[in-house]
Amino acid sequence: MVSDDMTAQMRGWFTGRLPQGWFTGPPQVTRDREEIAVVGTLPEPPAGVEEVERGALIDGLIGRFREETRERRIEIAKEAEHKFRQKVSWGVACGGETVMFTTLSVPVMTRLRQSERQVLDTLVAAGVARSRSDALAWCVRLVGRNTDTWLGELRDALQHVDRVRSAGPDVNA
Repeated sequence: MVSDDMTAQMRGWFTGRLPQGWFTGPPQVTRDREEIAVVGTLPEPPAGVEEVERGALIDGLIGRFREETRERRIEIAKEAEHKFRQKVSWGVACGGETVMFTTLSVPVMTRLRQSERQVLDTLVAAGVARSRSDALAWCVRLVGRNTDTWLGELRDALQHVDRVRSAGPDVNA
């Protein structure tokens, strides 16, 4: 689990460092051991736009933002990577959609029993995934979507444990 205080410090740094007008408010900053994800919210498309046009409009707004801010985002990411010693990925939220521009793909080692491997192989055979690795990523996304509330409560509980632990006596003294 990563420190809540460090995430707050990063959020503050990015909020202060990002140019005015990029986002409608402070960015959402999430992190794990390898990566800092910065997601800003773009202004909503105008009301009254038909659904077919709305989807294309959102795609256009996101694409324009991505292209127009690329050099600046790279510059800010390099500063942050030097300061925080983690890679930075970028994304935006607009009209109910979140699109990540750059993210790390980190290998994760796991041991699976035959019945678990058969689940992955079935997903590959059915064309749901190209490989066992893709099938496992698909399963993790599915679980994440279907247990979002539970995972959020679990993360909150872990943050509380971190706060209590950091307020306790120093075991190295």
